Amino acid sequence: MDALLTALRAAAEPSRLRLLALVAQAPFCVHELTDILGQSQPRLSRHLRLLVEAGLLSRSREGVNVWFALAEGPGADLAREILARLPPDAPLLQADRRQAARVLAERARNASECFRRQGAAWDESSELGLSSAVMEDTLLALLPEGKLGRMLDIGTGTGRLLERLAPRISFGLGIDASREMLALARARLADAAYRHCRVQLADMYRLPQADANFDLVVLQMVLHYAEEPAAVLHEAARVLRPEGWLVVVDLAPHDRVDIAAKLAHRWQGFAEARMTALLRAAGLAIAARREIAAPLPVSPLPVSPLSVSFWAARPAAALVT
Repeated sequence: MDALLTALRAAAEPSRLRLLALVAQAPFCVHELTDILGQSQPRLSRHLRLLVEAGLLSRSREGVNVWFALAEGPGADLAREILARLPPDAPLLQADRRQAARVLAERARNASECFRRQGAAWDESSELGLSSAVMEDTLLALLPEGKLGRMLDIGTGTGRLLERLAPRISFGLGIDASREMLALARARLADAAYRHCRVQLADMYRLPQADANFDLVVLQMVLHYAEEPAAVLHEAARVLRPEGWLVVVDLAPHDRVDIAAKLAHRWQGFAEARMTALLRAAGLAIAARREIAAPLPVSPLPVSPLSVSFWAARPAAALVT
């Protein structure tokens, strides 16, 4: 009862109701919210702090920015019940939505400018001559049919996989160590169809999520950058639910030193035996595997083909019948 009363008191103020309505639309950082509502940052920071303490909003820091989103669980359910009782045609809320649309458009424009400055270097699949769509189709073919529950995409990049799987998941979180990539991902996921998806700056060696919190965890083209792949897999297994799925997508062993040097790879792919041992050490067992080959590049010198391996693994106990 105390928690419920605290949440109701926190929401019972005009500016805080407006903040709830905005953040239910999409995650926003503080300076965006001050721009939308036209209020001072100290005043809004106090309102936001009260909403976070009441369990209605979640807060995450990303460099100099602090991002706010609807809290998960009972807090989000209560926030949505409260918001459902607000008249959608209220002039103040309509004005806030117009300002929010402007801010989201500006966010997308800034992300596009970031993309133009960087070119296509961020898209590793293009660098390797692989089709992103083919890789995604192969990944999806390993997963069970139907709804997939809660998903964590480690090394989400521009959020493309979250976008692709959004219709099949109840909640999606993408983490990445690059603020530039997260800017692109937020622009990609700004549509109302992706309100259940969000992204966050985080370290794959120290995931901020609780144990056994996700039904599906994906590591797509991530491990060959990791100094300690075993530590990454242990952390991914920690947040995986007992009946969940971990999908690892990475290069098969290769001798393309040019590729490894150009893209700063720590490892030149993973052999089947090594990946099996790494997953076993993390308490996981391989349930399915696929492999696809990249077309050979046009080159005056002979080069070896690249292949990408897909491993779908589950907690060992889940495979015992």
